[in-house]
Amino acid sequence: MPFPYPVAHDVPLILAPMAGVSESPFRRLCRAWGADVVVTEFLSAEGIRRENEATMSKLRFGADERTIGVQIFGADPVGMREAAAFVTDVFQPDYIDINFGCPVKKVVRRNGGSGCLKDLGLVQEIIRAVVQGTHLPVTCKVRSGWSEEMRDPVTIGLRCQDAGVKAIALHPRTRTQMYSGHARWEEIAAMKAALEIPVIGNGDIKTPEDAARMRRETGCDGVMIARGSFGQPWIFRQARALLDGEPMPAAPTVAERFEVALNHARMVQAYEPDPIGAAIEFRKHLGWYVKGLPHSADLRKQLHAVNDFGEVEGIFRSYVASGAAHEAEAA
Repeated sequence: MPFPYPVAHDVPLILAPMAGVSESPFRRLCRAWGADVVVTEFLSAEGIRRENEATMSKLRFGADERTIGVQIFGADPVGMREAAAFVTDVFQPDYIDINFGCPVKKVVRRNGGSGCLKDLGLVQEIIRAVVQGTHLPVTCKVRSGWSEEMRDPVTIGLRCQDAGVKAIALHPRTRTQMYSGHARWEEIAAMKAALEIPVIGNGDIKTPEDAARMRRETGCDGVMIARGSFGQPWIFRQARALLDGEPMPAAPTVAERFEVALNHARMVQAYEPDPIGAAIEFRKHLGWYVKGLPHSADLRKQLHAVNDFGEVEGIFRSYVASGAAHEAEAA
């Protein structure tokens, strides 16, 4: 069965929805570097229904972000249906995604995210309600179960498919695992073998080679990259080359990497209304961009103290002038 939304490649590469990371500037950057599909941060159905200002701001996206899905979470089927209807009418994304995977305590406490996996009947009720609320394709993201005792990704996938989702992404860890241990990719393969809808693999993709290996080992229909994109949006271009059987492009030089980071910073500066708050929030991205460089501990210390985007360029310039950039490229 084909993907229910537009994709440019047979095996699309998808930027995972990540709170505080997959905001509009980063989504646009990843699209420019080869991500086929992006998804918003997960958003509360209640926040959407109440038209909460912070939630509304996170629903904004530009034409250059398409193909884009809006991901919603909640445990009340009626509220989820109404949120899906609102998002469809007002923001018109390419699809609606339901979060059944988030392991964060404050979400799970309200039975949202992976908390729903304790009750697959509720999961199906939520899916059917969302399908009723929109004419757009509905997809979902799940984990392998709530706990080891309830670990049954194939049954979860079948129940979701039966309720009406048109594609499903699996992060093959349980909620109780959080991000510990390793993702059992064989569960992605098992879900792919059992379902008729597209199955997207997610989990433990840190390099372009990991993305290609996941496709090869699981037969998944698409690959969703999460933390592997932090500080290296070019992972999508590199992974695409490997998936297409082409030579992998080299990673950017240190100077090029800094230019990507500065471009990202400019996009955030143009997007966010609070320049100081945006600069402080952007520190984490700066830390990711310089990870692994020689003397990066000192560089990160400087970058984690910035309160103004203008400071970043000077710090990068000093680093290059110190010769550390040449040291990195000679290594």
